Amino acid sequence: MASGVLRFEVLGPLRVRRDGLEVDLGPAQQRSVLALLLARAGEPVTIAEFVDLLWGADPPSSAVNVVHRHVGAVRRLLEPALPPRSTGRVVGGAGEYRLTMAPDELDLTRFRRLVTRGRDLAAQGRLADGLALAVDALSLWRGPCAGGPAFLRRDHPPFTAVDRECAEVAREAAEAAHYTGTVHPVLATVLAIADLFPLDEALQAQTLLLLEAGGRRTEAVARYERIRARLADELGTDPDAELRQAYDEVVRRGGPAGPPAHARVAEEPATALRLAGFLRPAQLPPDLPGFTGREEQIRHMLRVLRSHRTRTAMPLLALDGLPGSGKTTCAVHLAHRLADSCPDGQLYVDLQGFHPRGRALDPLDVLGCFLGLLGVPDRAIPAALDARLRLARSHLAGRRVMIVLDNARDVDQVRHLLPGSADCLVLVTSRHRLDGLATAYGAHLVTLDVLPPDEARRFLRTRIGAAGPADDGALDEIVERCGRLPLALALVSGRALEHPDRALADLARELRAAQGTWTGSRATPPRPTCGPRSPGRTGCSASRPRVCSGCCR
Repeated sequence: MASGVLRFEVLGPLRVRRDGLEVDLGPAQQRSVLALLLARAGEPVTIAEFVDLLWGADPPSSAVNVVHRHVGAVRRLLEPALPPRSTGRVVGGAGEYRLTMAPDELDLTRFRRLVTRGRDLAAQGRLADGLALAVDALSLWRGPCAGGPAFLRRDHPPFTAVDRECAEVAREAAEAAHYTGTVHPVLATVLAIADLFPLDEALQAQTLLLLEAGGRRTEAVARYERIRARLADELGTDPDAELRQAYDEVVRRGGPAGPPAHARVAEEPATALRLAGFLRPAQLPPDLPGFTGREEQIRHMLRVLRSHRTRTAMPLLALDGLPGSGKTTCAVHLAHRLADSCPDGQLYVDLQGFHPRGRALDPLDVLGCFLGLLGVPDRAIPAALDARLRLARSHLAGRRVMIVLDNARDVDQVRHLLPGSADCLVLVTSRHRLDGLATAYGAHLVTLDVLPPDEARRFLRTRIGAAGPADDGALDEIVERCGRLPLALALVSGRALEHPDRALADLARELRAAQGTWTGSRATPPRPTCGPRSPGRTGCSASRPRVCSGCCR
């Protein structure tokens, strides 16, 4: 018996059709398992994610076995003729499952293909053609992903991420429809999606303009008042500049219906469209030319973060190590390697957690800066820390943004800056090991020790290049007297480049005479020997006397 032609629908209540007839999907938990597989659109789903969806924080002891049984039931449901122990559509391994489908079998993948083609056309200036494809994509939408909380009993990140994706397309379509005058094909769907996201001010702004263009000004004014009241009650803020401007335009036009939408094209050219999405910050410092060392750790961190992107939890990695161990340089290099996986931008801040005068940045101020970079006007940024965090998380939801938090003092400084979306990626650096981030948020912790001798020598050779003659003995002495710390080696290499006529033996002799200080340079490399306190006692971060950074002086 053949399985027949299957069609899957997850952009609304969950449905599966075989040869045009709807399939009975069984009990609620089994339906939820299938819904999660479909919402991930062929990407792997871990057993832990299934458990979290079905039971939350209080799973039974039999949870894993129950998940396996439900997956087996889904496999039999979709392919009743599949022989036992055969590999079919549901592929499992290493504690995860995924559902294989052709691109045209799932409404979500068809939706994404239409949206991608439509955005490409809009970017080429073919706005009407791009809008037509967006209308086709939105016609596939029937409601919250997999039926929403009413079916799933609670919100769950993979489903809300799909809903946010649809909301972004609705905003883009509303904007394009407003400028081209093609209002009615999208109005009903945009209104329905906007009702799911009452605090998405960019979407609500376009919805107001679309209502006005469709001759429903009274409804637009009433919607604005509802949104304004809700923003005040839930976030303690006023509407942002974009939403206020849209409301002002609705009021300014006056009359029962206003001029037809196509008349606006001449007044407000399509170059003002924001069809590509929201403001994309690009704050990463420049990567170090010829980055050298840490190859194995870099590969490990890239592997960990990229594999984590298939989960529902936010990828979070925290680097710790001695002062001068190259944490910032390593994090920035890693961020540049991962930038393509975060197309919606990168946020970077030096938290100054170890400022010599104790001037660590307040998370309140950092969030204010982030919100400004995300396009929130100053007067719309709330005063309270919790309100700023909620607003930032709302703006980041469904966006693939990288956040680099450099020089964090402690876990408390970091936790107020973490997004709530699994689509974001966060890198943290600190002199302290932030075990609390691993406990509370599942962070991956990586400690940077001093460089191995061969990497330290390669680091120095790469930096100096042809500036000085080869002298392996002097090179080894410099490496050891710098404690194999990247910062100290960088300072020495800078001195060598400033004086290319001097031999490495001269630099080694200066370091030997200075015994850890270098009064002739503009900067002082970290001391290679420990101070009055012994390593391991309070105040000293060194694991061996030779690599103490001077922290215990």
